[in-house]
Amino acid sequence: MHTFHRTPGEKLFDAANVLLLGIVAFATLYPFYNILITSLNDPIDAARGGVTFWPRVFSLENYKMVFRDESILSAFFVTVARTLVGTACAVLFTAAFAYGVSKPELLGRKIFLMMAIVTMYFHGGLIPEYLLIAKYLHLKGSFLVYVLPTLFNVFNAIIILTFFRGIPKEMEESAKVDGANDLIVFFRLVLPVSKPVLATVALFNAVFHWNSWFDAMLYGGPDLRTLQQILMQIISSNSNVSLIASNLGMKTVTAESVKLATMVITTLPIVFSYPFLQKYFVKGIMIGSVKG
Repeated sequence: MHTFHRTPGEKLFDAANVLLLGIVAFATLYPFYNILITSLNDPIDAARGGVTFWPRVFSLENYKMVFRDESILSAFFVTVARTLVGTACAVLFTAAFAYGVSKPELLGRKIFLMMAIVTMYFHGGLIPEYLLIAKYLHLKGSFLVYVLPTLFNVFNAIIILTFFRGIPKEMEESAKVDGANDLIVFFRLVLPVSKPVLATVALFNAVFHWNSWFDAMLYGGPDLRTLQQILMQIISSNSNVSLIASNLGMKTVTAESVKLATMVITTLPIVFSYPFLQKYFVKGIMIGSVKG
């Protein structure tokens, strides 16, 4: 049995790598950590600065202020509903398209693919899109404006399409011999074995819906404001925070501390969801990119 001996140069190289990656990781993660601990610090005390590694005076006043604001709570529920419904519909619609064009016998298959790929490189522009959604489709002010325009994404379709091409044809043929039609094969056979790639696409869509605010500003209206839209308004205007705080009778919060608390609230849910999808994400993105 041979023992592998590493040279001093290799040990030094590994140590330098660990040090460099540690510095990069710290520089990447510390700003988020600092936002968290500052949001948990007393607002007046945090205004003095110097909050670096832990809250100097622990306080939940910032979060109390955020959760007592009805507009923020309403925006939170709208954002959650948009993320869940929009993600589920987008994954199902995109997977259905990818399943159809993955069949060589589909008439006009190449035309459908070409039409989809063209949209990756050419866009009609903001004004035509606004006219289409608001004037012709009459979706402005409707919850469906968050769902219908985002049903299909070409990049996600290509990932799923590549995965579907790697599914053995014998599985579908055996199911059809037993009397299953295309819908049964798609829902009971193809989708269950495609969990990794579907979870990957679901994560892409969920992050998009959770972080989206521009379309909410254009089409949503006062009853359909999203959490990110509220955050953008808070960041861009300190007066809004002061007005909300005075209306709620809270004089001990500052505009900056409320901004940080809102950032944490808008970020943590999507961050916490990632570990549950990570195993599917890594597997799905690799299989979907190399199969076929």
